[in-house]
Amino acid sequence: MGFRTIKTAIAALMAVLIADGFGIHGATSAGLLAILGVDVTRKRSLRTISARFFASVVGLLFACVLFVVFGFHDWVLALYILTAFPVIVRVGFKEGIVTGSVVVFRVFSGGVIDMEVLLTQLALLVIGLGSAMVVNLAYMPRSDNTMQQIRHEVDRTFSVIFRNIANTLRSPAYIWDGKEVIEANSIIAKGVTEAGRSLENQMLRPQEGWNVYFYMRREQLDSIQNMMQLIAQMYQHMPQAKLLAELFDQLSHDVLAGHYTGQTEKLLEQVREEFKEMELPATREEFEIRSALLQLTHELYQYLKIAKKDKAPTPVKN
Repeated sequence: MGFRTIKTAIAALMAVLIADGFGIHGATSAGLLAILGVDVTRKRSLRTISARFFASVVGLLFACVLFVVFGFHDWVLALYILTAFPVIVRVGFKEGIVTGSVVVFRVFSGGVIDMEVLLTQLALLVIGLGSAMVVNLAYMPRSDNTMQQIRHEVDRTFSVIFRNIANTLRSPAYIWDGKEVIEANSIIAKGVTEAGRSLENQMLRPQEGWNVYFYMRREQLDSIQNMMQLIAQMYQHMPQAKLLAELFDQLSHDVLAGHYTGQTEKLLEQVREEFKEMELPATREEFEIRSALLQLTHELYQYLKIAKKDKAPTPVKN
């Protein structure tokens, strides 16, 4: 049973009890309106409940005119849909079409249009949607634990990717299907969704830390995909590739650390210096592979720049 289901049950019961307590005819309709009003986030709840309320008011106005002029005939309902729905959409209350239709169809089933009927429908709207809003605003589960778990999944997947890159650099014949890259993309997308939902639940002081984090992770994944394209150009073993393989081995451990260790960055600087001291390539094939390896160091440098922003540096021990 999901948390939203529990909230819906509470909101529906609250609405029915309140409406029944005030002696309003059709108290169960308030429960139905409460069910339609429960949403997944606080901010979205405010938007959708407002849209549902005003769409219902607009719908009632149209229905009043149509029922008074043409009477309570089945074909008038079709006319209501043809005339009211476009207006409701145009004024920005599209999400409230269903709620408004529930109210109008209740009036139609009663076969009477007067002030008492209109006030009753408005009261049911206020009680039903109001109960949903109270429940939505009262409590929303914190998603920090969920996003921490997603973060660990991203780190674990990145670590596996870097180990496979290291193996490929040591042996171009190493076979790796790259499924972890697709997996990482799926996990990051899930994190983006959760971060957006968390932000929607913060009413006063929204914190965008998780949004920024998953945006940075998406940038890093783009960088990893660029690295893989470069590695695909290495069709034979080169001594320089072994140096980079050790570097990616270190990175596969660093990505799991809670702090930015800086170890991979130090190794990268050493590798780049060794590249400068090496003799120039003797053949075209060696030139192409050495060029791809050098570009790989540049891409890795960009990845580490993002990683440094994401994680705090290792604490200095006194």
